[in-house]
Amino acid sequence: MKSEKGRRDFLKKTSLTTLSLGLLPLASQQLLGNDLSTNDVNACNPTTLDYYGEGPFYTANPPSIVNNKLAKSGETGTPMIISGRVTNLDCTEAIPNAIVDVWHANDAGQYDNTSYNLRGQTKTNTQGYYVFETIKPGKYLNGAQYRPSHIHFKITAPGKTTLTTQLYFKGDTSIPIDAAASINSGTYDASNRIIELKDNGSGTLEGTWDIVVDGDGIKIDPNSSVVHIDKGMIYEAGPNPFSDEIRIRFGVFQGAEVGLAVFNIQGNKVATLESSNLQADKYEVVWQPDSGIPNGFYFIALTINDLQVHYLKVSKID
Repeated sequence: MKSEKGRRDFLKKTSLTTLSLGLLPLASQQLLGNDLSTNDVNACNPTTLDYYGEGPFYTANPPSIVNNKLAKSGETGTPMIISGRVTNLDCTEAIPNAIVDVWHANDAGQYDNTSYNLRGQTKTNTQGYYVFETIKPGKYLNGAQYRPSHIHFKITAPGKTTLTTQLYFKGDTSIPIDAAASINSGTYDASNRIIELKDNGSGTLEGTWDIVVDGDGIKIDPNSSVVHIDKGMIYEAGPNPFSDEIRIRFGVFQGAEVGLAVFNIQGNKVATLESSNLQADKYEVVWQPDSGIPNGFYFIALTINDLQVHYLKVSKID
């Protein structure tokens, strides 16, 4: 544990003109345990095909998603945000400009087959990230059974073939009886396409899904989704969404050079919160962005000895 004098000196060295932050170790305790969620671990499993493929409701040539909003304003249903990163098959490279084509049913379980409501495509940014805002899809009957809530994806890395699949959500009671979502091995294994949704505190569900496909990109740098839990992790960032400030708790599991930075959705660094040698401990930092930082989505990325170990997505609002 640092002495009080060392802590004050440390704060002086890490203060920045564009933000106000405080960094101090939390009480020493076991760093692994209940703080670690299985959702924080990306085992780098290649994204699988879905048994049902694109299904009968795909419409070609969808429009581009504008301002990350797939659902139009006032769309009935529970607001939902899906985000993640597209990487190559061994998760060592992020893939910019990959096309992420998505479509799904509305709250009542119906598809718009005459227009493009709840249909669109976006591209990953310079660091391979994508994000879109929509509503949670409703269920619909498929024969005698309801299909679980799901989102259709077509992912196309530059110069590569398109992968077509579907995303499902943990806790959906229709998953165990669904012919596609219940498959847990082989070509159509859906196990890694069932993600957890969490309420962000404002009634919006948020989920993270990292996509692993054949493609070429850029070497993973300080804005990566790959997690190395033997080195460190971000435990919490909140409140999220935030307005004036956000408090970030992270752990360092061995003495190392530690970096903590904030990137915008375009992949540009907007703040450096930490860049120094730290001992194994838990730490906390408060980011108070200046007035020039616009509202929107941001990624908080933790690096240990220049290796990206974790990131969390946050959103800034008024």
